[in-house]
Amino acid sequence: MRFPRLANNLLALTAIGIALAGCGAIADKRTAKAASEFQPTGQLIDIDGTTVHAHVEGNGPDLILIHGASGNTRDFTFDLVDRLSDRYRVIAFDRPGLGWTDRLPGKSGPSNTTSETPEEQAILLDAAAEVLGVERAVILGHSYGGAVALAWALERPEKVAGLTLVSAASQPWEGGTGTFYTIGSSRLGGAVVIPALAAVIPRSYVDVVLKDIFKPQTPPAGYAERIGAPLTLRPESLRANAQQIDALKPLVREMSPRYSSLHIPVEIVHGDADEIVPLEVHSRPLANQIPGANLTVLPGIGHMPHHVAPEAVTDAIDRTAARAALR
Repeated sequence: MRFPRLANNLLALTAIGIALAGCGAIADKRTAKAASEFQPTGQLIDIDGTTVHAHVEGNGPDLILIHGASGNTRDFTFDLVDRLSDRYRVIAFDRPGLGWTDRLPGKSGPSNTTSETPEEQAILLDAAAEVLGVERAVILGHSYGGAVALAWALERPEKVAGLTLVSAASQPWEGGTGTFYTIGSSRLGGAVVIPALAAVIPRSYVDVVLKDIFKPQTPPAGYAERIGAPLTLRPESLRANAQQIDALKPLVREMSPRYSSLHIPVEIVHGDADEIVPLEVHSRPLANQIPGANLTVLPGIGHMPHHVAPEAVTDAIDRTAARAALR
């Protein structure tokens, strides 16, 4: 599994950031600006003191959307929600530490080195879904969100009518996740490197990262401006993202032997040009592990099918709902 190549550029920026006086104050100012520019688009739900952000639109069977690494609900509200809200009640959640959802107790702060597991994230979001009156839902997970969706089905099977997995991380992979994630999830990195990065990363760098995430396609017009990337560049979100990614490999290794216990409709969509979460490492084996899973391979498509091949994703959602007798 390979995440966007950040290490060299970001570590160089860190060296500059550490040399700057007052980088903490600069990061705080940027954090406040990001919060002002990209406010919550949905409702804030309190779950035992932890705030969960849920964007809800439409009517019909419940469909829950879970974003990937570095993301937030705006990845879905940019386009996908509009394509689905005429026939589903669509609920897009921010994952812990990203967007407007809090980190779980004991996971926040510059000295913390532990992350929310996919299971812990699923349990939190399930509690928020219950507040919204969800009984059984189709759950879509993209990239890292696919691991959370799988954990949700494993931990709360009575709540999951079916899964639609898009470019989903589901298997252990060869190698690591990269220097940035290792450093960013460490105690020293969380306390020193992350605030420095938050102070010095230029907003123009977002375009570089998005180009890497979308390749061989390109982001749709207006995506960079609306996605709310500055929310991800807040120190706490940078820490959360680094820690969650760095811890994922052993967690999916533990989860993967349990996939065969899933007896629900599962539709898997994956591009064969995805270099971030490769098809052959993740979705191809997953389709063989889950009884009755259907794999749709998209030729020439990279990591973001819900933006560059949205009809394939909405068709997979409709198939999941139909197989689950929700439509």
